[in-house]
Amino acid sequence: MPDQVDWRAVEREATPGRAVGRLLRDQRTARGLDLSDVEKSLHIRRGHLEAIEEEIFYPALKEHPKTKDLALEGYEEHHVVDMVMSEIEGVEPGDETWMAKFTVMKENLEHHIEEEEGEMFPQAEQVFTDGELGGLGDRMQARKEELQAQV
Repeated sequence: MPDQVDWRAVEREATPGRAVGRLLRDQRTARGLDLSDVEKSLHIRRGHLEAIEEEIFYPALKEHPKTKDLALEGYEEHHVVDMVMSEIEGVEPGDETWMAKFTVMKENLEHHIEEEEGEMFPQAEQVFTDGELGGLGDRMQARKEELQAQV
């Protein structure tokens, strides 16, 4: 049997918050960036990760009583980021509110990532076997590749 994909690696690689964090670590520097390109890149990466999590990872977590609430919270956090992102898409990057909205969205993403890594991932490792986690990793990787092929 071939080696299975590390599900955590798929999550980390697809996570948009890390890339955005690097770009906007110093938000004063961000004002000189082409923010529409940042927004477009984030939208694509966020969409990919959200699809992977909501189609594969969260449904698996919902099946276990110990991780069901974490999965439901994850869905809601995605919803909040989606709402803020839709507001950002309606504002020109040069508008004075764009950076404020972007910062709120970035902070929400960072909070979401911290909860996943600090609570959700350790719980997943407790409720799933290594084989189940490997199977999730394989499915997540395959979906990621499908999504990337569509770009």
